[in-house]
Amino acid sequence: MIRYLDMFAGIGGFRSGLERVGGFECVGYCEIDKFAKQAYEALYDTSKEEYFDDARKIIPEGLPDIDLICGGFP
Repeated sequence: MIRYLDMFAGIGGFRSGLERVGGFECVGYCEIDKFAKQAYEALYDTSKEEYFDDARKIIPEGLPDIDLICGGFP
């Protein structure tokens, strides 16, 4: 299983694709926009994942164990 961090997650475009392919596990996500975060959490079960509100505040040593970082763009 490839563990990944969903950066600039939006409403989960990358996550949707990775879930369809299979073999990926989201362990955390980052999204600063409160409305996009609400949509993301309505679409996906994020209860066991770490949430980061601002990428600028992330301390790399505090990240969960990951194999992949995916990042959306505006």
